[in-house]
Amino acid sequence: QLNMAKKKEAFLKEFKEGPLQFNPTYKFDLYSEVYDTSEKKRKPAWTDRILWKVKNLSEVASKEGEFPEEENLISITLNNYVSHMSYGISDHKPVTGTFKLEMKPLVSDPLVVLNPEGEWSAEHDALIRYSAVPEFPSSAWDWIGLFQVTFRHVKDYVTYAWVEDDEISSNRDSKQVYMSASEIPRTGGEFLLCYFSNNLQSIVGISEPFQV
Repeated sequence: QLNMAKKKEAFLKEFKEGPLQFNPTYKFDLYSEVYDTSEKKRKPAWTDRILWKVKNLSEVASKEGEFPEEENLISITLNNYVSHMSYGISDHKPVTGTFKLEMKPLVSDPLVVLNPEGEWSAEHDALIRYSAVPEFPSSAWDWIGLFQVTFRHVKDYVTYAWVEDDEISSNRDSKQVYMSASEIPRTGGEFLLCYFSNNLQSIVGISEPFQV
């Protein structure tokens, strides 16, 4: 039914699906892996499915003259597509898909360039120098975080400094802020500095890895 609908319905034609390499997921007797033994004896079916579609942002943007039409900003790869037969509270078995999402940056150069200055340790306050492109929309709520190189989320920071409250010097080309020694890990390790923009709600600059 789904394959027939995909041929007829325009909105379904661009949706993709992974290969069905698992057994039908409907209909089961409750709390079992046995297909329907009721009077209806329904035929097993692949009722539970996962389809996906990537909106072609590059086409939309190219019409507005923002990005080249041939540039693919987002790509998705299906890593696995499986059913889970151990669940028995329903006459369906759940299905999951795991995807890898790749997004190309919308700018070729970082909006903010960050550099740790001098030797970093928990023995003294640390210094950070940064510079931003002229059109960067800075905010008093912007901050620079110290992250382990293995961080996975913006909230994984070890400590941070406000770009305005902790500023100690400024000139035409760059600004300097300090980070309190009391917040720097005594255990040391390899870290990164990341600049978080409040207006853009995103990390807009990442330093090279360095040792603490």
